[in-house]
Amino acid sequence: MIHAPAPTTVNVGDAELPPLTPSPHIMGMPLAIPRYTLEDLARFPDDGQRYELVEGMLIVTPSPGMDHEVVIHRLHVALGNFLDPAGAAHIVGRSEIEKGERTHLEPDLLVIPSTIPPATPWKDVRDWWLAVEVFSRSSVIYDREIKAGVYLALGVQEVWLVDPRRGTVEVRRVGDEPHIVSDRLHWIPPRGDRGLAIDLAEIFRDIDRSD
Repeated sequence: MIHAPAPTTVNVGDAELPPLTPSPHIMGMPLAIPRYTLEDLARFPDDGQRYELVEGMLIVTPSPGMDHEVVIHRLHVALGNFLDPAGAAHIVGRSEIEKGERTHLEPDLLVIPSTIPPATPWKDVRDWWLAVEVFSRSSVIYDREIKAGVYLALGVQEVWLVDPRRGTVEVRRVGDEPHIVSDRLHWIPPRGDRGLAIDLAEIFRDIDRSD
């Protein structure tokens, strides 16, 4: 912000005009925001942090704590017990969703149909049934305000935003209002004829909910 000089008195003939009052002037400064590609991302260090891209914007979140991993494991087991016997889907922990050269996301859990061979490169997968994000203190705003919407825009059919501190799951689907579940989480997979009910009390058992 640049300020005008101190007040001055201006005279016109014998008439004295009031002092000029200084006013602030805003000088526009261009802000260069770095944009990255998947090729750039491949050169980042393998240091335990999560590096993601949203239209070239780099998002870095630190390695999560044990409570985060315990909740993911319990959800993975619940989904696996339901889907594995039927062979309907793959449930993947370390996974990627990519579009073009500037968008790369890594869900905590991803469910894709078993019609997609396991050897398929992540960049070629285009059918995603469910993406799960478990909040940590460092990721909650990014997961809720940015990442969930990007998933749906890319074509993910359903997103679960899991909040261990509140013991809730927020469910989002394209065209539906988000809704929050705190007791039993129900899910019917695409092209499925029976549903899954997950007891959230068991998922969040022994998880510290203090701030």
